[in-house]
Amino acid sequence: MRVTIRPPRPEDLQPYAEAVRRSAEHIGRWNPVEPEGLVELLERQGAGLRTYLIEDVETGGLVGKCNVANIVMGRFCNAALGYDSYLPYAGTGRMTEGMRLVVDRCFAPEHRGGLGLHRLEINVQPDNDRSIALAKRLGFRHEGFTPRMLFLGGAWRDHERFALTAEEWPGPAEA
Repeated sequence: MRVTIRPPRPEDLQPYAEAVRRSAEHIGRWNPVEPEGLVELLERQGAGLRTYLIEDVETGGLVGKCNVANIVMGRFCNAALGYDSYLPYAGTGRMTEGMRLVVDRCFAPEHRGGLGLHRLEINVQPDNDRSIALAKRLGFRHEGFTPRMLFLGGAWRDHERFALTAEEWPGPAEA
């Protein structure tokens, strides 16, 4: 693997801000560009939200970020994945590698350091071809269309919904 994943730490504030600023044009069409947003994410980490930073093993550079949000356990065991990739790593395959590690962590049982989830969703704006392609590369199946799902960039945005269950995930060896 060319990447590793880990939770964010306070010492990531500056590298994160730099990565987001450097990638503003790349991510700004789809997601808010918030260089200082890691401060709030660090405060919100808990049972309902886990954030993972994806790092390049060789350089230590920040490849991307994935939020595992809206985590609900009990009979549901479900969460939604939201992600951003950062330049200069976008388009190199590293984000896909990192997201495989995140999905592995989500589906792994809690006693093995995982989140013990059964189902994951990814919601992507219909014109975001790169994010849709990533969801498909990971094996997520298209489930439907959700009109006016999220308020982004001053308007309610439609999203395509993709999902994957633990039974469908081949795991790291076959992925």
